[in-house]
Amino acid sequence: MESAGFLEWFQREALLLWESAYPIWIAGGWGMAAIAINALVLFGMGMHIQLKLLSKGFLFVKEARWRRWLDAPEERRGKIGELLDFTSGERSLDDMAAAFNGLRATEVAPFERDLRVMKICVGTAPLFGLFGTVTGMLATFDALASGSGGDQTMAQIAKGISEALITTETGLVIALPGLFFHYQLARQHERYKAFLAHLETVCTQALYRELRSRGKAA
Repeated sequence: MESAGFLEWFQREALLLWESAYPIWIAGGWGMAAIAINALVLFGMGMHIQLKLLSKGFLFVKEARWRRWLDAPEERRGKIGELLDFTSGERSLDDMAAAFNGLRATEVAPFERDLRVMKICVGTAPLFGLFGTVTGMLATFDALASGSGGDQTMAQIAKGISEALITTETGLVIALPGLFFHYQLARQHERYKAFLAHLETVCTQALYRELRSRGKAA
C-alpha cells in the first residue's frame, strides 16, 4: 500500500512539474530542442562513463585482496580478476610491459574519448543558449520595427525577450552541472589510470621475484 501511495504521489508531482515546465519550454523557441539534445548526450554519456568505471571494481576491491589473488588464481573474481588472468600468463618483463600497454589501450582510451565528448557538450550548451538569445532579441527588434505599439506588438516583444532569457538560462543550467559532473568523472578516470599503473608495478615485481628465484635455483 505504501509503495502504491508513493507511486501515485510521484506521478501527480511529475504531472504538475510537466504542466509548469511545458509552457516555459515552448516559450524558449526552437533553440530549446538543440539544448535538450545536447543535455541528453552530455548526461547520457556521463552516466555511461560512471557505470563503466564502477563496473571495473577498483573502488571496491581492497589491495590486500587482489595482491593475494596473484598467488591464488582460483580466488580471482570480477574485472580485476580478469585483468590478472590477462597478465599472469606472461613469462618475461618485456611481455608483461607489452601486455599492460595493450591493456591501457583497451581500458583507458575509450574513457578518454567519451570524456572529450562530454567536454564538448559542456562547452556547447551555453553557446546554444547564446544562439537562442540572439534569435530572441532579433524577434524583439523585429516586433519593435514592424509593430504599431498596441497589445499585439507588446506581446511579440515579450515573446522575444522570453525566448532570449529562457534559452540563456537553460544553457547555463545544463552547462554548470555538466561541468562538475565531467570533473568528477575525470578524477575517477585518473584514479583508474593510477590503479592500472600500480597494478602493473605489483605484477612486474612479482614476476621479477619469480624469475630471480628460478635463476638462483638453476
